[in-house]
Amino acid sequence: MKRYTITVNGTAYDVTVDEADGSAAPVAAAAPAKKAAPAKKAAAPAGAQGNTTINAPMNGNIVDVKVKVGDKVSNGTVIAVLEAMKMENDIVSDKDGVIASINVNKGDTVETGAVIATVNA
Repeated sequence: MKRYTITVNGTAYDVTVDEADGSAAPVAAAAPAKKAAPAKKAAAPAGAQGNTTINAPMNGNIVDVKVKVGDKVSNGTVIAVLEAMKMENDIVSDKDGVIASINVNKGDTVETGAVIATVNA
């Protein structure tokens, strides 16, 4: 008997699988497992959010964050590197300004439209 935790649409399930001798047997559905709370980023202080957001253009993994809060950026400055489908994509600022918040860390998985950073333009 083997035990697995499988996540489907964000809900984790504990599943126990019996090794069978080849004959089919009915399987009962397992109850949802308790899911560990995701690590939370420290919230930016009130008023620290920038007036322009830089969003993820596609689903992927953040492989590098190139700037930090307070850095001056210009149009085209690389903010982060997103890996999607085994290709690295630069996420760039489309405005001149100062980084107000970084909303991702290296290793994070992001969805399309997720806020990568905010800029005070």
